[in-house]
Amino acid sequence: MMVDQAHIWNHTFSYINSTSLKCAIQLGFPYIIHSNGQAMTLSDLVDTLPINNNAKTMIFNQAKENDKEQEVYLLTLASRLLLKDEQLSQVPYVQMSWIHRT
Repeated sequence: MMVDQAHIWNHTFSYINSTSLKCAIQLGFPYIIHSNGQAMTLSDLVDTLPINNNAKTMIFNQAKENDKEQEVYLLTLASRLLLKDEQLSQVPYVQMSWIHRT
């Protein structure tokens, strides 16, 4: 049954892959990586975006783990509104906006 559900989910959400690819191209990621001449971390790619640094962290906060040099992401007050069980959850509105775009 799980395999069947995964198969349906794959078809239902297949637009995510093409939308992600479109966004990566629009943001210029292939050109940025090529111009850099070597692999880049997600953090380095995000830093290339022409967005105010404060705007980048409005939804999720980014931090480094103390014992590792690995970046982690934390919920902010704004991103807590993306939890479906939150009293003032915005999930239905976000999902509804995607329905109207397809």
